[in-house]
Formats: sequence, C-alpha cells, structure tokens
Amino acid sequence: MAAYSKYLTVRHSAIAGATAAACALLCLLNKRRAAAQHGKRSGKQPLQNNEQKEGKKERAMVDRVFIARICRILKIMVPRTLCKETGYLLLIAVMLVVRTYCDIWMIQNGTVIESAIIGRSRKDFKKYLFNFIAAMPAISLVNNFLKYGLNELKLCFRVRLTRYLYEEYLKAYTYYKMGNLDNRIANPDQLLTQDVEKFCNSVVDLYSNLSKPFLDIVLYIFKLTSAIGAQGPASMMAYLIISGFFLTRLRRPIGKMTIIEQKYEGEYRYVNSRLITNSEEIAFYNGNLREKQTIHKTFRKLVEHLHNFILFRFSMGFIDTIIAKYLATVVGYLVVSRPFLNLADPRHQNSTHAELLEDYYQSGRMLLRMSQALGRIVLAGREMTRLAGFTARITELMQVLKDLNSGKYQRTMVSQEKDADKKEALPLIPGSGEIINTDNLIKFDHVPLVTPNGDVLIQDLNFEVRSGANVLICGPNGCGKSSLFRVLGELWPLFGGRLTKPVRGKLFYVPQRPYMTLGTLRDQVIYPDTLEDQRKKGISDQVLKEYLNNVQLGQILEREGGWDSVQDWMDVLSGGEKQRMAMARLFYHKPQFAILDECTSAVSVDVEGYIYSHCRKVGITLFTVSHRKSLWKHHDFYLHMDGRGNYEFKKITEDTVEFGS
Repeated sequence: MAAYSKYLTVRHSAIAGATAAACALLCLLNKRRAAAQHGKRSGKQPLQNNEQKEGKKERAMVDRVFIARICRILKIMVPRTLCKETGYLLLIAVMLVVRTYCDIWMIQNGTVIESAIIGRSRKDFKKYLFNFIAAMPAISLVNNFLKYGLNELKLCFRVRLTRYLYEEYLKAYTYYKMGNLDNRIANPDQLLTQDVEKFCNSVVDLYSNLSKPFLDIVLYIFKLTSAIGAQGPASMMAYLIISGFFLTRLRRPIGKMTIIEQKYEGEYRYVNSRLITNSEEIAFYNGNLREKQTIHKTFRKLVEHLHNFILFRFSMGFIDTIIAKYLATVVGYLVVSRPFLNLADPRHQNSTHAELLEDYYQSGRMLLRMSQALGRIVLAGREMTRLAGFTARITELMQVLKDLNSGKYQRTMVSQEKDADKKEALPLIPGSGEIINTDNLIKFDHVPLVTPNGDVLIQDLNFEVRSGANVLICGPNGCGKSSLFRVLGELWPLFGGRLTKPVRGKLFYVPQRPYMTLGTLRDQVIYPDTLEDQRKKGISDQVLKEYLNNVQLGQILEREGGWDSVQDWMDVLSGGEKQRMAMARLFYHKPQFAILDECTSAVSVDVEGYIYSHCRKVGITLFTVSHRKSLWKHHDFYLHMDGRGNYEFKKITEDTVEFGS
C-alpha cells in the first residue's frame, strides 16, 4: 500500500494537478456558457454580442492602427525634442542601464561570495561581502531614481494630454455640442479623467516594462555568448518571437473588453451623479426604489462584464504563466546545460569542481535573468493589448473634438414624414446656413427652425428686430421657443437661410434656473468675467453693489460676509435670489441683446417692472419668454408660435389681444 501510494505520488502528482486545473477551467467555461444562455432566455442580449457591436465601432488591437494612434498621442505628450518629458525619458533610460549593470555586478559578486563560502576562504568572503555592503546605497539610489522618474513622467504625460483635451473640449461651445448634438461619446467626463490617467500610467509602465527587459536581453546575450556560445541566446530569442506571436493572437479580445469596461464604468458613474444632481425632485416623487432599480441594473451590467473579463484573464494567465515563465525556464535549463553535460566540450575539460560550480552559477543566473526578461516582454504584450483599448477611446475623443470644432457632428436623425401639402422636402444639412455678425440687429431670413434630431419646428422663419425693440415670445410647450434661442446663441447649427446677429459676447442668455459658479459672491455678479476682467473694465465694487440694490439684493452683501465670501451659492441663495442675481449679472455685462427665458417667474411684479425699465434705460434689447400678462407693456413686438409649424410676428398695439396669466 505504501509502495502504491509512493508510486501514485511520484509518478502522477503532476498529471493529477493538471487534470484538476483543466476540470476547474472547464467548469468555469460551462458556467459562463450557462449564464449566456440564461441571458438569452430572459430576453437580455448576450454580452458577447455587445462586445461585437462595440468592436465594430472601434478596433482595439495591437496593429498598425494602434501604432499610428499611439504615435499621434505621443506627439502631444512629448511636443518637442528638448522638453521636460524628454528629460525624464532620458533619466529613466539611464537609470535602467545603470540598474542592469548593477544586476550583472550583483550576480558576479554574489557568485564569488558563494564560491568563497564553498571554498572556505574567509578572506575572499569578507572582501566581497564588504563590497556588496558598500554598493547598497548606490544601488538603492538607482532604484529610487528610477521610481521617481517613472512617477514624474506619468504626471507630466497626464498634464500635457489633459490640457490638450480640455483646450479642445472647452473651445467655444464644444462641451455643449458633445452632450447635445453629437451622440458618439456618452460620458466625456469618464474619458477626460479616469481614462486619461489610466492611459498615461499604462504608457509609462509599458515603456519601463519593455525597455528594461530589452536592455537586459542585449547585455545578457553579450555576456552569455562569451560564456556558453551564441547558440544558447539565439535559442532563447527564437522562443521569444514564436511565443510572442502566439500569445498576441490569443490576447486580441482584451482591447475590446477594455473599451466596454470603461464604457460601463462611465454609465455607472453617470447614473450615480444623476441621483445626486436630481435628489430633490426624486425625493418629492418618492422615486428611490425606481432609482435603485436603475442603479442596480447598470451596476449588474458592469459586474457581468467584469466577471467575463476576469474569467478571460484567468484563462490567459494560465497560458501566459506556462509559456512566459515555466517553458522559458525549461528552455533556459536546456541551453545552459549543454556545455556542462557535453563531456567533449573543451571549455570545461580541465576545470575543477569549484570552477565548474562558479561558472554554472554565473551563467545559469544570467540565463535565468534573461529568461525572466523574455517572460516580461511576452507578458508586456498583455498590457499592450489593454493599452490599445485606452488608446482607441482617447483617439475617438480627440476625433470627436476635432469634428465638433470644425462644425461637424454625427447624430441619428429621425425620419421626417412629408405632408401632402408641402411643395418640397427640406434638406437637412447641418451648417448649411449663413451667420452674419452685425451690431444692433437680429434678423432671421428664411431660416428653418430644426432640432439636431431632424425635427422641423418651423419651415421658414422670417423676422427682423433692431436694438430698442423688445420682443415677447409665447406659445405652447414644444413649439420651438428654446430652440429659437439655441439657434440664436449658435448652440445649434443652421440648416439653411441667413441669420444676422451680433457676435456672441454681445448676446446674453438668462435662464429660468440661473447658473451659480464656484467662487466668491463677486464672481456670481461678474461671471464669466474674473476679478482682473472687472478691473480692466473699470467697474468698482461700489457699482456692483448698486446693481445688487437695483434688484433688491443689497442685504446679501452683509448677510454673506462681503464680496470675498465663498459659499455653495446654488444652495445658499433661494430661487428668487438666484434669478435677481442673474439680472444683476445682466446689468454688469450690458449686452446689446438679452434673452430672458422665464427668468422672472420667482420675482415680484414691482422688481420685475424695475428690471425691464432699467434694461431699456441702459440700452439692452430683450427677448422674453413668459406667460405673464404684466410683461406685455414692456415689449414692442410679439412672436407667437402655435406648435404646428406656424408663427406670427407682429407689433404690439392698443388693439393687440394679450394672452397669458
């Protein structure tokens, strides 16, 4: 029985272990297949189909496209030959070379120490041990200089890329167009923050993980060729090339899966931010259970993908470890053993046992380090495939930003049903209209009012307003009032006709829920100007106080602690105070035209009357959206939209029938 147990243990332990691993792998694969079939039965699409759909959109493989993309981004992160990033790249390269020589020296010195121990030479032992102790501070300094260079390079790359992307993202209205006109990127915040950081970290880590092993291989080949001949290093290099190509083919799905992972992470982050942003409305509706379902559904989709990703990495890790580590070690043993096992080899015919031992230790450890370097290069292919996923996402963001800044956008257009009484269909060509910048005039000349989705709200809009003539805009919800302002503010593209208007800085928009910026009380009045801009305009804080007094907000200055007080103004100010603060902001900027979109709904009638009188006094022409009858007396024209594609632009007279509440 004991003999049988010994036979089983010695002869079949490896087979038993391999069988157990294979069974575990098959169980996991069956579990994944069952989960996919369950998803089909429950009406959900299998995750693989989603991946294929995403894969059609963006390729994420290590190929020529990836090389072109990474080179394009590297030109942004390393803009010049002589720059800070180049310095850190050189520092890292020098430290990698020095570290490799330190490794070779430690191998040789360690071998001599062990040889002295085996040969019982106290003198040589002390000598080389003290050499090692003396070298420790220098070796430690090299390692930490390398870490310092890597961390600084990651930060420099992130700064360069982030500044470039935000320069494009915050150019004109690109940030608005990306979320409202173009539907190629769902979560730009995820890309601009987390994906940029992960991309920069991955690039620098790959630079270190590839350059150090390559340098090791070159130096160890040089050393080993003189020790065991050129055939050994050549065999290792051949193994590297074959295994590298094989594993690269197997790792192709990692890039696509990385893209999908970041997409789902962005969606999960978005639904959580929506809950925070709209917490009050959700609380009034008692919508916590419904929101919990939405969050759990989004999180479950992310978790299912991560489970599949973990399983794939487990399968690849199993193959990677065998090929990159253990088989590489086997090849190393075969190579290093040849000159020692070949009794006819002239190198060791006259060598003593101690010399054989020292030569074997030194050659074996160098070959072991070389095989480890080969393994790191093979495993670096896995990180390169993951980097391809981040590169595809960053490149897509750069392309979308470039398109939006050049006036191009992509969006799914809804089909338009043509009425029988229409003479001809309207060609939906974004940007086909013409914008002419002229002071003191707003004129719509045969301009179709069309949403970015392709919905035609008004076929042919024609009216003209000169400075000093206030216009009241009215009509049912969805008739195109806000759409008119978005076209006027150049947020939406023109689909035809000619629009004459002042430049952007001479047109001001005041929404129903005004935006309060982060910063001081002064910043709320002068936004988007800064303190330096205020001083250049020659406007003192006393004038700002008069603006607040004009809208009955003078008490806020004392209540909140002065102009330099910093608060969360969205929460500190009430709805009416925010609307009056927006009007004080309007008085500060004094534009030629201002759009008031229900912005006095929480303001008393007397304050509202003063605001309109003051705007007329200082020469601000108003476009007002409101349903208050009390506002008709402050306007000269009205524009009424019926919501069915018709409109009416007329002068307000004593005979005009006022409608509203």
